[in-house]
Amino acid sequence: MSVLHSRHRIVRGIRARRRFLRRLKDDRSGATAIEFAIVSIPFLALMFAIIEVSMVFFGTFALESAVDQASRMVRTGQAQQQSFDKDRFKQEICGKVFGLFDCQAGLKFDVRPVDSFGGVGSLDAPLADGGGLDDSGFDFNPGNGGDVIVVRVFYVWDLFAAIPDEIGGIRIGLSNMPGGGRLLTATGAFRNEPFDG
Repeated sequence: MSVLHSRHRIVRGIRARRRFLRRLKDDRSGATAIEFAIVSIPFLALMFAIIEVSMVFFGTFALESAVDQASRMVRTGQAQQQSFDKDRFKQEICGKVFGLFDCQAGLKFDVRPVDSFGGVGSLDAPLADGGGLDDSGFDFNPGNGGDVIVVRVFYVWDLFAAIPDEIGGIRIGLSNMPGGGRLLTATGAFRNEPFDG
């Protein structure tokens, strides 16, 4: 009787497991949560990437607008007549970037006269051996009336989203500086108006 009883218990156990597996196979209550977990990670990564790209573009446009307005003061002779120095020119730019970044500490610029528009040369950012921005040769010389002036302004924007630089051989990353920052650049070349001085 004990062998028969044991066999009966084993058969009941097997049937119970089969019923459980059948119910589990037909149960769809957790499918939505699993599908959401699979889809949400790339969706959130895409959303952060869109926000990051938007912020970089907004920062670039704000910097270009601020540099254009500050350069107008050089072009019209106001900067020369008011004896602008590097700090005052930086204040003019930083006052117009809406507090988007640490302008006073991170903004680098070069303002200098050149012989002609053809003599402007490369407007690329000068990079040091380590890949960072080399501002050792930067100067602030707004020139005189009639001079051709080149204004170059640089700022390294810190990226907050970890967007990979490359996926499957396609370059998609925003960072172009060591440490994962993005170099924002604004440039202007113009001839000063014929003011006195």
